[in-house]
Amino acid sequence: MSFSDEELEEIKRRRLAELQKQLESAKQQEAQRAAEEARRQEILRRILTPEARARLSNLKLVKPEIVEALENQLISLAASGSVRVPIDDETLKQILARLSSRTTDIKLRVSFT
Repeated sequence: MSFSDEELEEIKRRRLAELQKQLESAKQQEAQRAAEEARRQEILRRILTPEARARLSNLKLVKPEIVEALENQLISLAASGSVRVPIDDETLKQILARLSSRTTDIKLRVSFT
């Protein structure tokens, strides 16, 4: 089974169009994620003191998996009025203490006898 040059060119054109469409979709999704992250950072900038933001950014370096959930919690606490705005470093420490008391690390001890 042999393809003619026209058929091969048509296949190439369709594949290129499909790849361009995927690339455009990926760009739109990335732009949407960036816009959402910018909104989150702006909200956090308004509800946290500079010291609390510094603590949060330091925590992000050490435990990035926790920070997103913590940011969501801070935003919802501020939106619901459950916490005074701006959230200072001491309040953030208290929230972190409550959050860390809920998360328990499972430690396994393996001994060979």
